[in-house]
Amino acid sequence: MNIKNIFWCKSCLNMSTRPRIEIDEKGNCNACNWVNEKKTLDWSKREQELKKIIKDAKSSSTYDCLVPVSGGKDGTFVTHQLKTKYNLRPLCITIKPAMELEIGKKNLENFIKEDIDHLHISPSLKSMSVLDKIGFLDYGQGYYGWMTAVHSAIVRIASSLKINLIMYGEDGEVEYGGTTKYKYEPCYGIEHMKEVFLNNTYEDVIKKSKLSENEKFWFSFPEDYSKDIKITHYSYFENWNPYQNYLLAKEKYGLEDLVASNTGTFTNFAHNDQALSALHYYLMYIKFGFGRATQDAGIEIRRGAMTRDQAINLVNLYDGIFPEEHVDKYLKYFGISESMFFENIDKWANKELFEKKNSGWKPKYKII
Repeated sequence: MNIKNIFWCKSCLNMSTRPRIEIDEKGNCNACNWVNEKKTLDWSKREQELKKIIKDAKSSSTYDCLVPVSGGKDGTFVTHQLKTKYNLRPLCITIKPAMELEIGKKNLENFIKEDIDHLHISPSLKSMSVLDKIGFLDYGQGYYGWMTAVHSAIVRIASSLKINLIMYGEDGEVEYGGTTKYKYEPCYGIEHMKEVFLNNTYEDVIKKSKLSENEKFWFSFPEDYSKDIKITHYSYFENWNPYQNYLLAKEKYGLEDLVASNTGTFTNFAHNDQALSALHYYLMYIKFGFGRATQDAGIEIRRGAMTRDQAINLVNLYDGIFPEEHVDKYLKYFGISESMFFENIDKWANKELFEKKNSGWKPKYKII
């Protein structure tokens, strides 16, 4: 990667360094092109697709589908729509993160109060920390173990309870910029999960962990995984709007915001469930040159709530703020020294994009 060759989407702020991003000859990224395409998309046809999937996935289970949730806006919205619009009985599942934040706990409690059938999976913190540590040290990722379970444990529960439909929230690849492989196809399998959502490193991390079969139970996909299980994203079937999801969750399910904004961004109403999110986004920033503020700004631009110039100002203010407030928790969780922690941070900093000043990594580039 040469700093002279990087560029940004002319409509939003997606960088050319974003994994799997597609930017056309006019300089617009696929996320921006998708927003325009959605305006003329035949959503009624996609609704019929969903109804057929629901019909085909019908089983003898008590529940019609599984919905992974954290208590945040998106899983709440999906659950609400499936219950009220399609008259389904979903079983909501939360994979308990290693470093829960109080506001995340409260939002999940508020969500469950509203006549929700909910299952809380709490994988061994010891096993999760082993995977998270490998993810952090060897791949520069913040919560690899938890992210793995968000996929593997959900499939395992679906298989065990004979529930044939798993409904995630949005397909971030299509909505925010990435592979368009499933832009026109709603369902995918576990190989796509491993390749894209787990960055094609799943097998390596599991092997390095040396966890026993029992220890890696929630982090491994069931060998008898049924191909009858349909895995999909709700954003395929309805025009996805994170801000509208937030308003619904706040009004009907008691979703609460942080008083201040999240570390590394200007928003305060998303990804409030765990402290490792801040590390995840910081590592993303120093590896690729864009962080959480860039992602949030892109969403605001694409929904017409912010100009590109306004977004640039916010990104310059917030992107790349280091989560200093959680460092002691990180050291204890990973079981490493402070020097080892920061040495690893430095290892993942992209030297083509950043230079170290006053013990922090500062961009060499200027967003244009």
